Amino acid sequence: MKKTILALALMISSLAFAQTGVIKGVVLDKQSESPLEGATIELLNVDVATGVITDFDGRFTLKDVPIGRQSIRISYLGYENSYVPNIEVTTGKDVQLNITLTESFNTLTEVVVTSNSNLDKPKNKMATVSARQFGIEEVGRFSGGRGDIGRLAANFAGVSAPDDSRNDIIIRGNSPTGLLWRIEGIPVPNPNHYSSAGTTGGPVSALNPNMLKNSDFITSAFPAEYGNAIGGVFDIGLRNGNTDDYEFAAQVGAFSGVEATAEGPLGDKGSFLVAGRYSLVGLIGSAGAGTSANPNYGDFSFNLNFGKGKLGSLSLFGIGGTSDIEFLGDNIEADDLFAAEDEDAYVESGFGVIGVKHTIPFGKKSYLRTVAGFSTSSSKYTADRYFEKDTPQETLLLYTKDDEKENRLTFSTLFNSKINNKITFRTGLQYENLALDYSNQDREEQPDLDGDGFSDLVTLIEMDESLALYQPFAQGQFRLSKKLTLNAGLHGLYSDLNKQFVMEPRAGLSFEANDKHRFSLGYGLHSQNNPTPILFLNEDTNGTPVQSNRDLEFVRSAHLVFGYDVKLGDKWRAKLEAYYQDIDNVPVDRFASSYSTLTEGADFGFSTDAIDLVNNGTATNQGVELTLEKFFSQDYYVLLTSSFYQSKYTGSDGIERNSPFNNGQVVNLLGGKEWAVGKSKKNKFFADTRITYSGGRYYTPIDLEASRNMGYEVLFDDLAYSQQYDSYFRWDVKLGLKINSKSKKQSHQFYVDMQNVTNKSNIFSRRYNRLSNNIDREDQIGFFPDFGYRFQF
Repeated sequence: MKKTILALALMISSLAFAQTGVIKGVVLDKQSESPLEGATIELLNVDVATGVITDFDGRFTLKDVPIGRQSIRISYLGYENSYVPNIEVTTGKDVQLNITLTESFNTLTEVVVTSNSNLDKPKNKMATVSARQFGIEEVGRFSGGRGDIGRLAANFAGVSAPDDSRNDIIIRGNSPTGLLWRIEGIPVPNPNHYSSAGTTGGPVSALNPNMLKNSDFITSAFPAEYGNAIGGVFDIGLRNGNTDDYEFAAQVGAFSGVEATAEGPLGDKGSFLVAGRYSLVGLIGSAGAGTSANPNYGDFSFNLNFGKGKLGSLSLFGIGGTSDIEFLGDNIEADDLFAAEDEDAYVESGFGVIGVKHTIPFGKKSYLRTVAGFSTSSSKYTADRYFEKDTPQETLLLYTKDDEKENRLTFSTLFNSKINNKITFRTGLQYENLALDYSNQDREEQPDLDGDGFSDLVTLIEMDESLALYQPFAQGQFRLSKKLTLNAGLHGLYSDLNKQFVMEPRAGLSFEANDKHRFSLGYGLHSQNNPTPILFLNEDTNGTPVQSNRDLEFVRSAHLVFGYDVKLGDKWRAKLEAYYQDIDNVPVDRFASSYSTLTEGADFGFSTDAIDLVNNGTATNQGVELTLEKFFSQDYYVLLTSSFYQSKYTGSDGIERNSPFNNGQVVNLLGGKEWAVGKSKKNKFFADTRITYSGGRYYTPIDLEASRNMGYEVLFDDLAYSQQYDSYFRWDVKLGLKINSKSKKQSHQFYVDMQNVTNKSNIFSRRYNRLSNNIDREDQIGFFPDFGYRFQF
């Protein structure tokens, strides 16, 4: 009897402390986004068949799921089945999935099970070509990524980012200023720490990857709902918190900083998710990468989902971040990437967005989604320069002062209706009001009119302006046959600044020849408003400041893309895309010169002498991209992306030149594997690696003699972008361990990410050194170890 009781007690104990997790989520119709009640969720590859049915809201919960990589199959009568592989189940956090099913083209025919990789196709059903979905797991998995989604994008075909100091995203030879950032359906300013007005990148991202859900990255011919961009789109979504249980996480990383996350239920079927981060280097006083100065940055994010009621669903979201750094000349090393030994420079920046999103269904096939938001971006830069430093004549003067602030009010509404299983229609309107407060004073390249022996401090920009942009659109998806799908639409762009209005056709055609081969063709006409630091630049006319660029027309770009996707085997796929981009209406100088606004973004700021421009410039980008990918399965993944392209522009002198973003070729090779360790084989040791090769950037040579005579850097304008830096090479290796608790809802993860393990000296720039009167070569970051620890409970 005692033995029986003891055996029962041991069995109950083993069950109570079994290493299991939870998979939960929602199943929606892909076209109408309405919940599918009664869909079947099956857990595959287990000894005992396990399955659940979705409820009225399309929600499901699979409990007691074994720890490790799991797969599920989702089926629903009249819909194509979906298969979601390699779901990482841990003890520390419930897995939450958003799953969409496509209604069968002919509901009377047999439904075919499709192998859904979840990442080879975008979330946006209207995107046909040059689009990819990415998830939070990828952001944390890839070596060298620093938990930064901007750096994640650098691994995809068509993207070049050979700059260790910033996460600027250069798509197919376009300036990084051509990128559109969207969060929860509304455009936002640069979401990076230490950002500048009009730019789209920075040293550190203010977007916490642990807040994100699967989102889209689009590099060309994007659907009609996206506008005011010619390069690409980063369409970011925030995930909801856990609706059933409270969960917490604590994390520390060299780049991401110290972080805490909390989530849980809120009201009836609602949830909250909040996260805060602060720079580790700012706390411990250690210098950041590329500089001896100590960067301080922090951000806070939240997403409050109030659930679904009679009037629809409502959520409130927001992100806020601040950053500052001081470059003091006495503490600066000679090879500092951002500062000089004869200057004290002070940098401050801020980013914020807050919005409310409301979705109301109309029947089971239509919905109206409205998002209203406010965003802000600010940047301050002050430089005090020492003249005749360390001599009795030492003089400290304010040399540069730059103060930028942009406030943006946005209203976006979208109506989506699934007419039937073959036609889906979507239309909407986006309104933006941009208020700009910008001032710039500088002594660089200025005369000494007051005779004090120093160049005068001149006000180059002084503005307090606003403009409104209106963007209506309409688009439809037409399933012409089971194999042929057409996405087509129109996008409009209107500016009240100079009363411009353009209509842009967009179209994409996809042909599924069979289960293995898919062909696609995309075309789009895309326009973009000129960067506001150029648009509102002042020209001194008889002592009166005049904004001579105010009436510049939109830059216009025509995209043409052909794509071919092939499934090479189980979980293997290859993708080939060829593209041509023709750009016109580009602002250039009225007189003969090499300047074009498409070269802006190659440095940290915008030109301050680009005045009285005209829309006479042109440019072309063309290339071929190849992706070979094995999605994570059998405990490993492989990703090879390669881009071979040409990026050329023509200024007002009529000479076709290389753009500063014409690297020529970019190749990325990534791979990773997991090994089960421990007695229970529920813990994982993992290794990831990344090798990147890129052609060097083109640059304009320095006129050394003229620079010595003038005391500042002077370039050979007639030789603009005629010389090329050496090629870029970097190898990163990441090692780590994932540990699942045996008895509690807890998990741990440790990693060390060794970046640039070969310590390759990649060139950053060639600059005129005003102290030595020579041209110095400045290299990028050498070997740098990143590390991190994450605790979920």
